[in-house]
Amino acid sequence: MPEDSPLIVSLRTAVAAAPADVPLRLHLAELLLDAGRADAAVAEVAVALQHAPGDVQARQLMARAMGVPVPQAPETGTARAPEAAVPQSQEARPAGFDWRAAEREVGDVVPPRFVEAPLRADGDGDPGDAGAWDVERPGGVRLADVGGMREVKDRLEAAFLAPLRNPELRRLYGKSLRGGLLLYGPPGCGKTFIARAVAGELGASFLSVSVNDVLDMWIGTSERNMHEIFRTARRQAPCVVFLDELDALGAKRSRTAHSGLRNTVNQLLTELDGIDAEANEGVFVLAATNVPWDVDIALRRPGRLDRTLLVLPPDAPAREAILRYHLRDRPIENVDLARLAKVTDGLSGADLAHVCEAAAERALLDSARTGTVRMIGMADLLAAAREVTPSTEPWFAAARNVAMFANEGGMYDDLVAYLKKRRKL
Repeated sequence: MPEDSPLIVSLRTAVAAAPADVPLRLHLAELLLDAGRADAAVAEVAVALQHAPGDVQARQLMARAMGVPVPQAPETGTARAPEAAVPQSQEARPAGFDWRAAEREVGDVVPPRFVEAPLRADGDGDPGDAGAWDVERPGGVRLADVGGMREVKDRLEAAFLAPLRNPELRRLYGKSLRGGLLLYGPPGCGKTFIARAVAGELGASFLSVSVNDVLDMWIGTSERNMHEIFRTARRQAPCVVFLDELDALGAKRSRTAHSGLRNTVNQLLTELDGIDAEANEGVFVLAATNVPWDVDIALRRPGRLDRTLLVLPPDAPAREAILRYHLRDRPIENVDLARLAKVTDGLSGADLAHVCEAAAERALLDSARTGTVRMIGMADLLAAAREVTPSTEPWFAAARNVAMFANEGGMYDDLVAYLKKRRKL
């Protein structure tokens, strides 16, 4: 194999540092092709097509590398003289053109470039408030769209959804809506998707909040951001406020050295205390964390995030549904989903998505090297599954210590039961 030129070596280093940079990767592929390294060029273009499947330059370069002739654009109609275009445009424009009349004619077709929110009588709704938080309108995601996970759905129905759907029964049994729901478990198991499904069940707007939306370097701004989030939710009620990575937004104040972070947690506690107030009617709070043992204990006091739900790696029906979802638009043949779901026991939803991606990559590279497009088969998926290590194992290693030595008041009884069932405890 000929030694790469210094330029190719430099480009390989740059591509390794920025693997998603499609133009840079295509430049490397073109240099490899010019150097007679067609196989290496095909491999680089194949990766580029994974990031940008519709890239015209990448498709043309792949055709060149594989020796397929690239069709040329027709020459007819391409040699219009520029000097003829100017007089025609000048003659076509009438004198005294009425631009306002033209704007009225296309007003229903062309949307306005800028939208200004009108001021309300109380002074709210000024341009500073408009669009500050991205509130998603009620969508089509429902709990029925969550594959498997029957225990999770039953717990959600009993603790959260049934009282909301049946106000008469709620009043009869004195069931309070005060408080919120905390979802915890290993990463990549669908906590955010479940929160969206709950919003869909309620027909409510969805406001997702992360640490980047709240924390700010300036003193007082983080607390104000937290207050504005809940004020936006009250305006958009019914609305589900989803606090992602609660351990960052509501970390234990005893371990927090910075006063700004403590003040942010205090502000969150204040907002949660108002959940059952008349002004907050129709605002439902859900939160998610991978490390509930790092969340300030005051946030889990009755009346705040007092309902806890463990979201575990998907069961067999859920794995089958997730695999079907990620393979639905890919060219596959003879895939036994039941068998594949069985051999992927213990993988998270994110791990399953990676299995499908890795299998597609194997088939794509094989097709690129042989010049013959083939389907993704069971062999590709099984090989990809063997190469994936469950990303949940480190989490369970840490959770086991908490379940054994820090389960005060039975807070993690459901986790203990699962670990015993899986013989991890």
